[in-house]
Amino acid sequence: MDLRKLKTLIDLVSESNVSELEITEAEGKVRIVKSAPVGTLPMVAAAPAAVVAAPAAVVAAPVVAAEPEAVKGHVVKSPMVGTFYRSASPGAKAFVEVGSPIKEGEPICIVEAMKIMNEIEADKTGVVTQILVENGHAVEYGQPLFVIE
Repeated sequence: MDLRKLKTLIDLVSESNVSELEITEAEGKVRIVKSAPVGTLPMVAAAPAAVVAAPAAVVAAPVVAAEPEAVKGHVVKSPMVGTFYRSASPGAKAFVEVGSPIKEGEPICIVEAMKIMNEIEADKTGVVTQILVENGHAVEYGQPLFVIE
């Protein structure tokens, strides 16, 4: 991969909400990881945007986030990057509240990605004990959204 293409990718990541980008081509793999601004997320180790190029090898510059306090119960994670919404429309009642009983398969929130509203369903039956994301905030792939007991 040439240097101009690499610089373009770095600029693209730094100017967007994307926190990590990995591209595999015939020459090898490139992984660009952007660290969060100080105060945004608790960080154990913060790494500046890192570029790693290695032919036919997986090389990573991990950004290790601090583990949240021990969560008791099942954690529902975001299946995609997008914007988290607790209700189907502004002003509408939230799908679930803390203490709400839910069944597996019931909608619990919406994650908007590329102007498409994706209903996220509970993957376990139980009671919502924590809501870990504020309404209207951006979420990353695999980010914890809810805790169900």
